Amino acid sequence: MRDDGARRYERHLLMPELDGVAHERLRAGRVLVVGAGGLGSAALYYLAAAGVGRLGIVDNDVVELGNLQRQILYTTADLGRPKTESAAEKLRALNPEVEVVPYRVRFDRDNAFDLIGGYDVIVTAVDNFPARYLLNDACVLAGKTLVDASVLRFSGMAMTIRGGETACYRCLFPEQPPKGRVPGSADIGIFGPTAGMFGVVQATEVLKVLAGFGRPLYDRLLTADLLGMTFEETAIERDPDCPVCGAHPTITTLREGRVEKRVVGG
Repeated sequence: MRDDGARRYERHLLMPELDGVAHERLRAGRVLVVGAGGLGSAALYYLAAAGVGRLGIVDNDVVELGNLQRQILYTTADLGRPKTESAAEKLRALNPEVEVVPYRVRFDRDNAFDLIGGYDVIVTAVDNFPARYLLNDACVLAGKTLVDASVLRFSGMAMTIRGGETACYRCLFPEQPPKGRVPGSADIGIFGPTAGMFGVVQATEVLKVLAGFGRPLYDRLLTADLLGMTFEETAIERDPDCPVCGAHPTITTLREGRVEKRVVGG
């Protein structure tokens, strides 16, 4: 490792879990973050800082004033700019060693496999159910590792899925709720640090998976309530009747059409 690289990552390299060998694994790692909002902002920033080799960013939105309360990759000067363009600029400035690949597209069933195909780990940083289920199904069918999280108000949840090997999102919630049944952040709000904290949880999970240390959230659901500052862990069993990863799956192709317009996290 070059001297400047050693200096950049020295606080990681001091730890045996993130020694030179582990760092080389990070440099070889390829991570796709779908959604560059509240979750994606925090996850991307820490992944770039850690030196992950390639970061892909999928988002088709532009920066709006209402994003700035929680989406830390953007400033007031970025209003109206595509999020992928602004995010890529910030991440390259933070760490020029990282290859940043922006995709200003809507994640849908037509491009899902093409987008995830070139990456080792996928991060769910979206704020709607069609996109979340589509990501889960695509990663299970493709055998990809997916780091999922969702946030609302002061609460959040996260789990990590090794496609086809561990419990998936549909093992918990087999079918997405009817449109409008579950309120979103536009309806009841979101506390800015909630998105930041769970984005950091996602970055932590990605780094553990890539470098091979610690215990990822496989077959476990982490939930937190920041209002009371309580954390809970729930064991999840893979459901043999799961429609996508069960013994007799009924979902063998991506059946969702285009997802809702916004696919950003919080």
